[in-house]
Amino acid sequence: MQLILWRHAEAEDNAPSDMARDLTHKGKKQAAHMSAWLHSQLQGKINDWQVLSSPANRARQTAAALGMPVAIVNEIGVDCAASAILAAAGWPDNPTNVIVVGHQPTLGMVAARLINGGDGYISVKKGAMWWFVVTQRDGIQQTQLKTMATPDMVL
Repeated sequence: MQLILWRHAEAEDNAPSDMARDLTHKGKKQAAHMSAWLHSQLQGKINDWQVLSSPANRARQTAAALGMPVAIVNEIGVDCAASAILAAAGWPDNPTNVIVVGHQPTLGMVAARLINGGDGYISVKKGAMWWFVVTQRDGIQQTQLKTMATPDMVL
């Protein structure tokens, strides 16, 4: 299984509620650039992936940049637990690869858990993706960080 953690792109600060915050002009560009980069990396195999998004507007708008169906999952919203994201993604046994579009600090907690096997925190920049792969080697399951990219890296 492969899992991409994608933090929503830059969002406006002022909105009627936190859930209603939309992407800024810069955020829309970040999402578009990251989406184009991801499509180039997957070389036409984007339909082999499932996209899960937080219900927050900024996450949904970021996910929409991929141009494919997005499942809105309430359990992976703002301030959810790292375990909720892993459960929603079916990590590590899901036969489908998954892209999760969500928020800090939770995505950073998930990344830390996948990298070091325990609790922790990694700062994930707005619009950045962390791409993990689970493999088997000598009968032992291993998690590998395949790549990490920020919007500035893929311009």
